Amino acid sequence: MKKLNDRLIAGIFTAYGLEEEILMRTLKIIVEKHPDGYVAYPLGLKGVVVAEGDTYEEALAEVKSAVQFHIETFGNDAFENNDVVETFVAEVAV
Repeated sequence: MKKLNDRLIAGIFTAYGLEEEILMRTLKIIVEKHPDGYVAYPLGLKGVVVAEGDTYEEALAEVKSAVQFHIETFGNDAFENNDVVETFVAEVAV
């Protein structure tokens, strides 16, 4: 079903001069709260994409913009080959 949905919402980013078809994807974003603000980064992309903000919403908006730029720059090569099915946050004492 996901592959069918990917095909249905596939688009071509001609406005950015990209000639290859890029599928719309849903990425998992990690948002960390720090004493001086928030840091957000996606899972499933090659390279480093990080954003920050004073609020959760600002960090999320900034990382979305950074992810879009990353994909516009690298096309489908921006994505890792392994799809993240679920994400867990665990705690261990060391």
